[in-house]
Amino acid sequence: MKAYISISYQRRRSLNTAITAIMSVLEEHQIESFVFVDHYKFEESQEEEMMRSALAELEQCDLLIAETSHKGIGIGIEAGYAKAKNKPVVYLRHKEAEHSTTLSGASDHRVIYKNTDDLQKQLVLIIKEIIAATEPAAVVSTSQIS
Repeated sequence: MKAYISISYQRRRSLNTAITAIMSVLEEHQIESFVFVDHYKFEESQEEEMMRSALAELEQCDLLIAETSHKGIGIGIEAGYAKAKNKPVVYLRHKEAEHSTTLSGASDHRVIYKNTDDLQKQLVLIIKEIIAATEPAAVVSTSQIS
């Protein structure tokens, strides 16, 4: 499984602690993390190439985690695309950050956290739920039924 972590490019540094906490939870559950802004750099004139690359990377992921403590239009676009592709969308923000009614409303799961420990505790429960929902149902053969 692979998770696309959507964050504000300009605020990447200030989100480092939260991103590290998210990646730790994902790693504990054998989920690969992908942070687009850590892998790609584009010039302002390369906006079409940037969006093609972002959406292509998102296609390869199984879920999207949107860290919205710092709003960004790109986060909303990526989350909307993931939703349209029936990928689970997790909305995250620090409790002091401004709420995004649009993104929260389009998300399947929400985490409003006080600190990184709180973020990890809440995210673990959601990740377990997502994993359980993607596992194939156990098949019982008729020979096992008495």
